Amino acid sequence: MAIELMGKLTGSVREHTPETLARTWNEALLVLPQGKGTKAVMTTPSQVGDVSERYPVVLFSHGSSGITPAIREFALWLAEALDVATVIPDSTKTADRLTYTSPVAQDAYEAIHAMRSAELRYASEKLVSAAWFDGRYVVAGTSEGGVAAARFRAPAGRQSEVGKMIFSWSCEPNYFVAAPDNAFEKNEPVLSVMSLNDKYFGVGNAYLDNPKAYGYPHEALKDNAHAALVLLPEAPHTLLNLVQTHGAVAAFLARLFS
Repeated sequence: MAIELMGKLTGSVREHTPETLARTWNEALLVLPQGKGTKAVMTTPSQVGDVSERYPVVLFSHGSSGITPAIREFALWLAEALDVATVIPDSTKTADRLTYTSPVAQDAYEAIHAMRSAELRYASEKLVSAAWFDGRYVVAGTSEGGVAAARFRAPAGRQSEVGKMIFSWSCEPNYFVAAPDNAFEKNEPVLSVMSLNDKYFGVGNAYLDNPKAYGYPHEALKDNAHAALVLLPEAPHTLLNLVQTHGAVAAFLARLFS
């Protein structure tokens, strides 16, 4: 049964230009470690200046609300606790970009997902020549950004990620995508962290539009021996800074970056 599209669309921009795409990178949030336990530096790729140290990187795709305080807190924790840098392309730098309150038509969601995927691909190309990059990166994303992260494929001939982290996105068919189109390589290390009662992608959502949904990446990751599924009862949609999430991320990145 088709769901009632009770949401609202604002903005008109459905595709990036070379200029808007470059701006999402140039004005991205870049968080660089200064040693474990030491306050990290928050800057942008266009303003970072001279850097003498190189770090493993989390290339992170933010959710529909942009680079929120919770995302900033998470990036600071990665730098200060784990000595891992984070760069977050900023989709909100695109004037009049298409935005929504759900549910809306799938073609609108897919236009947004295409823009977010383009941002990650562009950032991965710029990353390889960054003075602060040590050659290893993980692609991550939360909610809307989780779709882009799950779909990420490194551009042809470019360096691939060493793993993926997907937060608060179920990677399965529902109202939010025409099809999941996940790009998990066979046995690619993947960490998924979700609430069992996720507001948007859990089975309790009245407009989920998939009666067979699990509400987490069961089908996408069930045959991947290198994947980890962390399901948190009663967790909110924004769960990046829960102690359980930090513990799972620390263990996952230690496996990839040690």
